[in-house]
Parts: sequence; C-alpha cells; structure tokens
Amino acid sequence: MAEADVREAVASDAAEIARIQVQTWETAYAEVLPPAVLAGLDTAEAEQEWREAVTSGAATVLLAIEGRWTVGFCAAGLAPESEVAAADGTLPEDSSTTVLVSALLVEPRWGRRGHAGRLLATMGRRFTERGATRGITWVPESDSASLSFYRSAGWDPDGTVRTLDAGGRPLREMRLTGPLDLELEHH
Repeated sequence: MAEADVREAVASDAAEIARIQVQTWETAYAEVLPPAVLAGLDTAEAEQEWREAVTSGAATVLLAIEGRWTVGFCAAGLAPESEVAAADGTLPEDSSTTVLVSALLVEPRWGRRGHAGRLLATMGRRFTERGATRGITWVPESDSASLSFYRSAGWDPDGTVRTLDAGGRPLREMRLTGPLDLELEHH
C-alpha cells in the first residue's frame, strides 16, 4: 500500500472535497437517498460550501491521503446544542465539550484501507487536546457500513433518532456517541 496520511484541508482542497462527497453519495447512498436528490447534487455549490467551511474556522476539516491522492475527508466541530440535546431538549452535562462529526467520507474504491479510522482518530486527538470529552454523529439507520465502522470505533447509538425529509422520502438517522481517544491498530 502507498503511504497513507491525514492532513488539514485548505481552501484549495474544496473542489476535491466536493468531488469526493458527490461521488461517494452517488455510490454509497444510492439505496438510501431518492434518485432526484442524488441527481440534484451540485459539485460547484458543494465546493463553495466546503471552501467556506475550511476558511471560516467553523469546522475542522481533515483529508485522508494515499500516495498523491486525496481519498476521503472528515469535518467536525463543537456540537451545537440542538445536535447534542436529548429528545426532550435537555442538555447533557458535557454538552459544551461534545464534538459533532458532521461528515466522514472515504471514496468506496479506497475503502477498507484504514482511512476512516485514521481520520476519526486524528480528529479525536485534535479535539481532545482542546478539552473535548466525546463525539457524536448522525448515521442513516440503513447505512450498515457506516454503523459498523463507528461501532468498531466504540461509538454506539444513544437512543436518539431523527427523521429528515430526503426529497419527499423520510430518512431516519440514529445518533451515535463515542470516545475521542481512539487507538489505531497497526497491521
């Protein structure tokens, strides 16, 4: 395997992040999202949104690199109260130190090579150094690959679910929570 690494994204990476997002959604979420939603994905619009995310400092965006290729990315930041609150609206004691992993995508053709684990572990380490205590993320109930990955990292459903409107089709997501101090297995 070629050299694999994780680095912080910069503004000039926005086009590649958008490409990975759109291609991965078209491949990995073809059974989850309606065809009209997938057909409506706009790479140029996504690129502008990622450029803003990278340059505004609102989120930390990391890239997975293999050799000379960017193969995945992870975006995270401190979780807004609305994302970490219980279903009844109450906030957990650690709400101010909880990180929301808003995106973690690796192109399917680069999957099963440790990139997602490196991204999550690196992100976790960065936020732990800043005083964060745990992470959360939302995963479609039908996304067995992502659920399996997060469970292998020690992240489990916390009992909170939400239903989003995905182009007129309900999309149920489960909130997962887990540790930020992840150890990678080296093979």
